[in-house]
Amino acid sequence: MVYIPAGESTAGEAPAARTIYLDAFWMDRFEVTYAQFQQFVDATGYKSEAEKQGWGFEYVDAWRRVEGISWRAPRGAGSIVQPTLPVVLVTWNDAHAYCAWAGKRLPTEAEWEKAARGTDARVFPWGNQWDGTRLNFCDANCAYAWKDASVNDRYAEAAPVGSYAANASPYGVLDLAGNVWEWVADWFDADYPRTMPARNPTGPATGQLKVLRGGAWSIDASYARATSRLAQMPEYCERSVGFRCAQ
Repeated sequence: MVYIPAGESTAGEAPAARTIYLDAFWMDRFEVTYAQFQQFVDATGYKSEAEKQGWGFEYVDAWRRVEGISWRAPRGAGSIVQPTLPVVLVTWNDAHAYCAWAGKRLPTEAEWEKAARGTDARVFPWGNQWDGTRLNFCDANCAYAWKDASVNDRYAEAAPVGSYAANASPYGVLDLAGNVWEWVADWFDADYPRTMPARNPTGPATGQLKVLRGGAWSIDASYARATSRLAQMPEYCERSVGFRCAQ
């Protein structure tokens, strides 16, 4: 894990940006991998929500339910997964369960954003200028129509965690831009960050949607910004959604 010191940081973008204060915390340097999630399952017998319901989501020409896919078989029966890839097809509830087992928790949205932006309100973890070679996003290798064919990030889908050293945030956290979307603890608030407390905000007490951060291999550059956010049902799972833990 990486230590994130206490202090002020900027949450959100102008004109809604706010200065907030966060106590010190720890953040996983990398996204949780298949190997780590397998250890959790082996130790507890945990069964993911995709396994229990028998399907997950996948984008073809639209978002569709696909039978038989789960973290164990992201492309269906017989799929082979690489241990160092970030685990995907996990719901918010799956991610929460893993972090609790590991003696950790999901980061709050404000913690995630500070880990990505540092104290200088940078646009991307590495700085303010876009550079498609620093992350895994929908590039020339990507199958989707919105791909950026001018960039080759070497991967059609997820990359092994830590593959992009130049992606590091000011604190040395990797893959906070691109690779896979990451669940955070908070319920979604459309007015974030304007309505949240100025000190150690944790999001609304209740809600219907949870927050995803960081963009993914499947999405365009706009979602790689450290302030970008996506709202989804806690039961949502697909091949570009993973997580990391905090403490």
